[in-house]
Amino acid sequence: MGNKFTYKCTTCSKKLNANKILYLCPDCSTNFPNALPPKGVLKVNYNYDDLIKVGISFSQLKQKHWLDLLPINNLKSLPNLRIGDTPLYHFDKLGKEMPDFDLYVKDDSQNPTFSFKDRASAVVSAFAKEKGIDTIVTASTGNAGSSLAGICAAQGQKAIVMVPASAPIAKLTQIIMYGATIVPVKGTYDDAFDLSVRATAEFGWYNRNTAFNPLTIEGKKTVSFEMFDQLGKTIPDRIFVPVGDGVIISGVYKGFEDLLKLGIIDHMPTIIAVQASGSDNLVRNLENEVFRAKPSHTLADSISVDYPRNFYMARDFLKKYKGEWVTVSDEEILEASKKLASTTGLFAEPAAVATFAGMLKYKKSNKIPEGSKNLVLLTGSGLKDIKSLEKLLKIPEAIEPGMDELKKLIKWNADDADLADLN
Repeated sequence: MGNKFTYKCTTCSKKLNANKILYLCPDCSTNFPNALPPKGVLKVNYNYDDLIKVGISFSQLKQKHWLDLLPINNLKSLPNLRIGDTPLYHFDKLGKEMPDFDLYVKDDSQNPTFSFKDRASAVVSAFAKEKGIDTIVTASTGNAGSSLAGICAAQGQKAIVMVPASAPIAKLTQIIMYGATIVPVKGTYDDAFDLSVRATAEFGWYNRNTAFNPLTIEGKKTVSFEMFDQLGKTIPDRIFVPVGDGVIISGVYKGFEDLLKLGIIDHMPTIIAVQASGSDNLVRNLENEVFRAKPSHTLADSISVDYPRNFYMARDFLKKYKGEWVTVSDEEILEASKKLASTTGLFAEPAAVATFAGMLKYKKSNKIPEGSKNLVLLTGSGLKDIKSLEKLLKIPEAIEPGMDELKKLIKWNADDADLADLN
């Protein structure tokens, strides 16, 4: 496997062989975990020149389920679940509105554990399987943990998931039902992350943590291959991506960058990093010489991060390929959540629907050109975090089973400003 790919440090650019398990660059991560965001995050590179020499085509890559661009040797190492191949929807109207641009929504809540994180967990699990490792640990606010738990259940592996005690109950329920060992931690995601890293060193477990394990990005990048394929082998003008740690957006970039290096595409789409304004630590520091964190306060728990672990790689991608960024308030996320669900039939959790809110903000600011092709990436199901949406729920009192009462209830609904707007 060491001959299939190498690692490159995003800090010092040193190339490292992949003949042993590595997480961070041993030279640049000497201050880890005290220096946050961490330096020395590794990037996976393949033998692109060799693939070009044999004339690899996109169709051939797809036929082999991207194996030539994955850090595993055999597709049979992956779980026997349908991961990826999620639907891409085109919407020519939103309720009464008819956008003058093409709007596509990639719904990754259709993965087995209902989140985008299954793409990463599958590759990490497969790699561990090929290395004869049966225990994988991760820190998570919920989605990565439930994803690892579900994938390990399918693979016959043991998952250990460390979560902040405040993680949503729906995600904790998934973790437990999949049979994983759950470790609630008094503190933040960062506290759980550091504990999982110490446990990795102590017990020899394999660590799935994003922006620590470089293979997570290799799983996440497959969404870019699918977008390109589902759009008829064309590149969207812009893609709205939710950002917390900076790993998902790096994965989206990495997928298109692989295609660039193989000469399959000739330019990068404009990728917009969308953060909650109450947790904007990544985009707020993009132009700063010294990283300064602010405590995060947002209902979008999956992108609520004080120290974005993949900050430096995400920043490099955004700057190299002229990416853009936008922040959205919790109020804008809630409004977008209702609009998305009631006009498209897609129900996403707040962290995922932030991308839709970002698109709406761009639209309102006239930053989306007429006729352009725009894609919104949804990363998790709305059923993952019901509690944060409670203020949107207007459930009428029960009625007697008679027509008069029914008519009153129908009038009550019609008088509701939001519902009337959709009639």
